[in-house]
Amino acid sequence: MALSQHDLQHLLESLQAADDLEMIRAVLERMLQELIEAEATAAIGAEPHQRTPERTNRRNGHRERALTTTSGDVDLKIPKLRSGSFFPCLLERRRRIDRALFAVIMQAYVHGVSTRAVDDLVKALGADTGISKSQVSRICADLDTEVEAFAQRPLDHTPFPYVFLDATYCKARQQHRICSAAVVIATGVSAEGRREVLGLAVGDSESRAFWTEFLRSLRARGLGGVLLVVSDAHAGLVAAVQAVFIGAAWQRCRVHFVRDVLARVPRGSGEMVAATIRTIFAQENAQAVREHIGVVAELLKGQFPQVQRMLLEAAEDITAFAAFPVAHWKKIWSTNPLERLNREVKRRADVVQVFPDRKALHRLAGAVLAEMHDEWQVSDRRYLAEASMAELYRGQGPPGREAGQGRLTGPGGDTG
Repeated sequence: MALSQHDLQHLLESLQAADDLEMIRAVLERMLQELIEAEATAAIGAEPHQRTPERTNRRNGHRERALTTTSGDVDLKIPKLRSGSFFPCLLERRRRIDRALFAVIMQAYVHGVSTRAVDDLVKALGADTGISKSQVSRICADLDTEVEAFAQRPLDHTPFPYVFLDATYCKARQQHRICSAAVVIATGVSAEGRREVLGLAVGDSESRAFWTEFLRSLRARGLGGVLLVVSDAHAGLVAAVQAVFIGAAWQRCRVHFVRDVLARVPRGSGEMVAATIRTIFAQENAQAVREHIGVVAELLKGQFPQVQRMLLEAAEDITAFAAFPVAHWKKIWSTNPLERLNREVKRRADVVQVFPDRKALHRLAGAVLAEMHDEWQVSDRRYLAEASMAELYRGQGPPGREAGQGRLTGPGGDTG
């Protein structure tokens, strides 16, 4: 779209009245806007108010988009279409994660709690000219809407036979003090074998009350058909699982269990003890798994009586996976599927170091989880194969929406 004589004259007058930096910003803004309009014209097949045989769509106003540059903030307008969407190729779509990180850094920057590392990151993001409080508020408001919609979406579209629960800790300011806040995360495997992020919450600690409230919120959103819950042995979490998912089996994460055992044996014997315990999970069927745990306990009895007691006391909890299809065992006997999520949340949180408040932590964690969830939904790979999921429901059909509708009958008729 070429500039008219009137537009050129108006632009020239504006530039004559501006200083050097403002002149560069004004030229850049007009140039980018013209390029955006030209791209929209090419996409639609017609200029504004023009009728052509090639027209495929119609303009429907504009939406504002601020672009931060080294010459200052440039205010652009992106054309909206009657049907479909349009986004110019010269602008880069910010992923939710990047926008959340940007918002947190800027919020910290505005509140005067930045560090040298934060300053470096701000410059790396191209905002070394600064950012206003109104921009921070706008970015945060948009992200909060997206994260809240994701975190509160209904979960009644499919049963989730497997649910994984875990928590990670980050630093956040609360009442002028730096405190450790728990970010609890729930993921699930649907009846079709696909993974989903079910929910998240940020709180003081992993108390029973906190976990119970979180799990009940998942149930209120429609989570049902839960047959197995996988987590560590945190007392508050286990009590909440038993209270909310009545009738569902509980699998104690084998990785966490082995860590608990190794904390009670001499360092030089750790590898031998761990290798011996791992033989329990190398058995070929459910009966062999349950019998072998007694064999291992007896082997370790003489040198490590405390380990023997731990094995016998946790026998049912660490072997709950054996009631399910063998093809699922490696995917359901630990919370390892959550480790990547925890690492990604921590990686982003480590950049911030200390969040200005818990709301900022929830915003960033929610954006990270939403991105991971989206990746899972568009992936061609299922977490568990469709054929093995059919085996899970063999003879009983997929479970109903309510969690805890009786324990599952697994391979060989074993009851979990």
